[in-house]
Amino acid sequence: MLFRCTLCDKSFSYQRMLNRHMKCHSEVKRHRCEHCGKGFNDTFDLKRHVRTHTGVRPYKCHLCDKAFTQRCSLESHLKKIHGVQQNYAYKERRNKLYVCEDCGFTADSQEAHLHHIQNVHPNSSLIQRASKKLAVNLQDDVSPLLHSSHII
Repeated sequence: MLFRCTLCDKSFSYQRMLNRHMKCHSEVKRHRCEHCGKGFNDTFDLKRHVRTHTGVRPYKCHLCDKAFTQRCSLESHLKKIHGVQQNYAYKERRNKLYVCEDCGFTADSQEAHLHHIQNVHPNSSLIQRASKKLAVNLQDDVSPLLHSSHII
């Protein structure tokens, strides 16, 4: 069964893919590029676009010097140029790569990624957002304890 867009007639194998696609027809662009002001409906699309400004190319070919902004571009390059076919099982998840959008550093774990940002980019907005989120979580954890102890 195919799920068809009524606005442009594109079709998708899954309803969730059609739902994601429908955002491209929306006039409201929630995420803006801080470099050029272009708007996007999806944070993934914004991140991919921002790399055109920053030059961050985290996906490196191990067979030559080429590097890419997206994993799918690297995989396409490997297949076309080097004849290397990526074989993934049905619904198999590829290892996630954590990318520093400031300098292109890559890490295999979120902890290593955050450690890098704390040490190399301490004023990063990612650190500020993570700190705020941690503060909210701590407040949510501590408040019930304080109320139950009548400390407040």
